[in-house]
Amino acid sequence: MKFGIIVFPGSNCDRDVAYVTRDLLQQPTRMVWHQETDISDLDAVIIPGGFSYGDYLRCGAIARFSPIMNSVLEHAKQGKYILGICNGFQILTEVGLLPGALIRNRNLHFICDRVSLKIERTDLPWTQNYQSQPVVNFPIAHGEGRYYANSETLKMLENNGCILFRYSNSEGNTNQKYNPNGSLHNIAGLVNQKGNILGMMPHPERASDSALGATDGIHLFKGLVGI
Repeated sequence: MKFGIIVFPGSNCDRDVAYVTRDLLQQPTRMVWHQETDISDLDAVIIPGGFSYGDYLRCGAIARFSPIMNSVLEHAKQGKYILGICNGFQILTEVGLLPGALIRNRNLHFICDRVSLKIERTDLPWTQNYQSQPVVNFPIAHGEGRYYANSETLKMLENNGCILFRYSNSEGNTNQKYNPNGSLHNIAGLVNQKGNILGMMPHPERASDSALGATDGIHLFKGLVGI
């Protein structure tokens, strides 16, 4: 599988993701500058975390107008894989590939921590390697990670199995006290109805190397690759 990692001015997690796909998983990977338009050679596009365009206006609001995003939209129409992590999730909602929005955290503070996530589905490539692991632990680092959508959208997400990760405790309890940022329905990550587009605030790439003492994240990438 060939990966492309979008690089915007201000991206700061792009090399972290490349380390996972290229070095740990030995998959062909190329960095895609935001002004490029040809990604026809790619199987999976990853929009990494960071502060695209300095997060001016609001997170992801300027990145949506980069030349590369028209190509990402076409990539999505073809049913190819797209993963948006943190700022990448924000960009996916801004461009309309995923519903809802990411707004300021409940306490208005930037959060940098590790959180437990309950996995709601394991029948998609993203989570197929978590069959025996219903709860994972990933880092988070964001100031605008509170998922918000209107009641109709939330109902659609619930009814169609689009919520893939919820904030929880280590036993999978999704009580509000385990919700770090106030996201509605404890949403930490969701997919479109086809399941080929995933947006998530936690960082699986930061939990993918045993040298860091955290490997829950590598299984998301391995599942996508099929190993």
